[in-house]
Amino acid sequence: MPELRRVPANGVELNVALAGSGPPVLLLHGFPHTWELWTDVMADLSGRYRVIAPDLRGFGASSRAASGYDAGTLAEDAAALLTALGVSSAAVVGIDAGAAPAFLLALRRPGLVRRLVVMESLLGRLPGAEDFLADGPPWWFGFHSAAPGLAESVLEGHEDAYVDWFLDAGTLGHGVRPALRDAFVRAYTGREALTCAFSYYRALPESAAQIERAVATARLTVPTMALGARPVGAALERQLRPFADALTGHVIEDCGHIIPLHRPRALLALLHPFLAGEDATAA
Repeated sequence: MPELRRVPANGVELNVALAGSGPPVLLLHGFPHTWELWTDVMADLSGRYRVIAPDLRGFGASSRAASGYDAGTLAEDAAALLTALGVSSAAVVGIDAGAAPAFLLALRRPGLVRRLVVMESLLGRLPGAEDFLADGPPWWFGFHSAAPGLAESVLEGHEDAYVDWFLDAGTLGHGVRPALRDAFVRAYTGREALTCAFSYYRALPESAAQIERAVATARLTVPTMALGARPVGAALERQLRPFADALTGHVIEDCGHIIPLHRPRALLALLHPFLAGEDATAA
């Protein structure tokens, strides 16, 4: 089992799971997850790496901050966490809500990010996702970011059914183990927890503007791998292609959005060679 530690970082306290030793690898989860999203890959990675998996600001057992859910602030949280842990350089892996902060961290602080892996997310309004967005963004983006408090009022008392929908959809109907499912439901139960989660969506316009400003003045110079499954596919790779100097892209077949829980072995087959500086082919 990983060690759980509370680490002050950028004005909040982050709940962090730590395991293994070796070159550091920082794992950034998405919605509706916690650090436990990485359960099925941490044990394997920790045999070669020092794995660092925080609950993002406002998520899980981390501080329920009143603000700071934009990608830029979340990137600074990650940088401060690495500094607090004495890490001068790390590979950074982000999925869903964790992808944009991982991207901005690598773009802004290439000396801190050894390698970057981003998966199953879009980066603001960058070109390349037009096919994915042809029918508009996913419905929950509008629902989560509607009038403040609306989504919370609708969902309070029904969090379990709502989280179940995302877990089932994200694994193409397979769902996740009961213990993990229950951990995610607990993490998103209650009005305060919901408000923190939806604050990420309400900050998406600010995050998109941060990404546009960042790529206007800098290129992504660190080796980068973009991973897609269903539904994002290759859209993230297409967004990154004009701005990345060393980009590898893969789409994992027969895999839902929650790659680390649906197809962990396929993910590890790609992560291990890439983190070691080699190429990889999806299993």
